[in-house]
Amino acid sequence: MIVLDEQLLGANLEQAIGKWYQGNVCFITDLRPNSIIKDEAIPMLLLKEAQPTFITINERDFWRKVAISEYFCIVCFNLPDSRASEISLLLRNLFRHSEFNVKAKRMGKVIRIADSSVSYYSTSDREIQEFTLQIQ
Repeated sequence: MIVLDEQLLGANLEQAIGKWYQGNVCFITDLRPNSIIKDEAIPMLLLKEAQPTFITINERDFWRKVAISEYFCIVCFNLPDSRASEISLLLRNLFRHSEFNVKAKRMGKVIRIADSSVSYYSTSDREIQEFTLQIQ
């Protein structure tokens, strides 16, 4: 399951990602309808789902700040709203990388993508790992 941050509403990412991703794609607001969801509540909502990957462009509030868990993954894109349409391609290429190509490998990781530069840390290793994303 891919869960998109509400900031990404209107960017048509659910359709773009849904074209290549086999699982469910939804917005964080779908997990708790008719309510305001603060950033600090997002990890608790994710824990109620089966191995979700949360996608956000709110890097400032999630990278190196969010409580992480082995039961979900967070991908923070360092992109302005005007470049949100690039997320689908970048995410697809991330999911092709051997470290992230299956859901089980993504769980417990917080990932930051800035253009083709990828940084991440995990519940098992808080040291930041880095690599360059191969765009296909």
